[in-house]
Amino acid sequence: MPIKESSRPGGRSARVQESIHGAVRALLEEQERSSVTVPQIAARAGVTPSTIYRRWGDLAALLADVALARLRPESDPLETGSLRGDIRAWAEQYLDEMSSEPGRNVMRDVQASATPGFCIAIIADQLQTIVDRFPDQAPPSVDHLINLVVSPTVFRILFAVAPLEVEELHRLIDIALRQD
Repeated sequence: MPIKESSRPGGRSARVQESIHGAVRALLEEQERSSVTVPQIAARAGVTPSTIYRRWGDLAALLADVALARLRPESDPLETGSLRGDIRAWAEQYLDEMSSEPGRNVMRDVQASATPGFCIAIIADQLQTIVDRFPDQAPPSVDHLINLVVSPTVFRILFAVAPLEVEELHRLIDIALRQD
């Protein structure tokens, strides 16, 4: 079931959503995610379970919605003064955040949701912000950066024993920035 967007940016709906999101975040800090239930979330948020089921459909969709909210960046990518520096700073932060246990859980929740395309939209927007800073340099396309830097990073985070080493991440960035 797709995650529904509120028809109003504020009001009761936004307060209920924030209360439920807060309950999910608190419960995930207190216990294993496999033991979290909709009735526990509802009780913590002060709503009925039917409120959660009506809005999200099931627990997996709610967990994905909370994960997606965490993925939304709060600020523009760091400006270092160079394209390579900006991409490195962004990629290092992404690697660090997403290779943590909470980051891996966010990735798994989003992967299990009906809205996996949302992640690539967030990443593409961040990378486009960086690329747009350097119009005189003929930077690579955002798709090129996603294919050569982000994709191997995500693959290693989700499917390898250890994430990429920062030095390997830098090599991928160097390859992506070559204009052969």
